[in-house]
Amino acid sequence: MTPAFLLWLCGAMATFLAAATASRAYIASSNMALLLLSLALYCVGNLMMLKLMREGGLGLAISVSAIAQLLLINVIAFAIFGERLTAAQLAGVGLGVVAMVLMLFPVGAKS
Repeated sequence: MTPAFLLWLCGAMATFLAAATASRAYIASSNMALLLLSLALYCVGNLMMLKLMREGGLGLAISVSAIAQLLLINVIAFAIFGERLTAAQLAGVGLGVVAMVLMLFPVGAKS
């Protein structure tokens, strides 16, 4: 994984997390400006994902992005919105962490 891939991944994650937070804030307030902000951020995030797919391939880019979002959005849901996960849901998040570690494990050759 190149430094450029990691940089784009961090940017895309920040964009998607901001979009998800704006979506959750819209649900609580029904403020249309929050909905429009959320939609715009999701569009930018998806454009950034195209660059990630070019750098790392479809499978790696989407998988790493999805798991990173899973982890980070749960932190936001807990810290900002006071949401809690059940034990089974926490186990699922833990398995997502294991999956991401295994996917990012260095390999010899790329097919």
